[in-house]
Amino acid sequence: MEPLDEIDDTQADIAFFSAGGAVSAKYGPLFAAQGALVIDNSNAFRMNPDVPLLVPQVNPDALAVRPRSGIVANPNCSTIQLVRALRPLVTGFDVHQIILTTFQAASGGGLKGIDELLEGARAALVGQAPPTAEHFPFPLAFNVIPQVGEIASEGVTLEERKLVQESRKIFGLPHLRLTSTCVRVPVVNGHSEAVYLELQEPVPLERVHELLTIEPDVRLYADGTHEGYPTPRLLKDPTVVHVGRVRVNPENPCGLWLWIVADNLQVGAALNALLIAKPAISNNVIGGQ
Repeated sequence: MEPLDEIDDTQADIAFFSAGGAVSAKYGPLFAAQGALVIDNSNAFRMNPDVPLLVPQVNPDALAVRPRSGIVANPNCSTIQLVRALRPLVTGFDVHQIILTTFQAASGGGLKGIDELLEGARAALVGQAPPTAEHFPFPLAFNVIPQVGEIASEGVTLEERKLVQESRKIFGLPHLRLTSTCVRVPVVNGHSEAVYLELQEPVPLERVHELLTIEPDVRLYADGTHEGYPTPRLLKDPTVVHVGRVRVNPENPCGLWLWIVADNLQVGAALNALLIAKPAISNNVIGGQ
């Protein structure tokens, strides 16, 4: 471990930043100017038009050449699992709108968020008052909080705004109609999403199953038993996106429901950042090339 100010930024081919937006904003451009390809996990550069927002399974061509900024942004973890599951549907059908609710784990708030959840659960189980919430708006143990991130204008949270803006940028669909409610739930790890797509045509369910089945790194649970849908605690493979409860809305033949679950630490920040490095190396966009 070395202090960031003491690292020789001229010797780096790839620099991973995961220390928050302020650190990324200060040091990321410095490393990029010396030739390193900066892969940033923060929100500092995601909506910068000179910075690709990359999910390699969805928009790999965004890194076909070295970006002018020398920086690649890693999307929000809830966005990553959403676009990976929806890619074959958004590209295969004419989607009218997308409505979703996220159920986000305590680990999305970091190690301190997990500790706060577990401490609150222990206190509740022995009849004690929950500790004061420091990392969430309210105590999370045995609770559900319909707010992830600060509430901005029009009552929308920053997390909800990220989902919309990032999904549009990744898909290259600036007018994609998408709205969400982001909810924090008392789960240690693993984000879940209930997603509703409304198509411009009746849903061809067999074709939906086919597209999801052949989509790389997506596991489809197709039957209706209790083993026919994923849950965050029982995920067998933390590196893929799990999709279940796929069904047509009985009140609207153009409506499609999906249940999407993924390990937000592996499918999210950590694994996606590493996957970004692979095309960066193969496309020779590191080291100022």
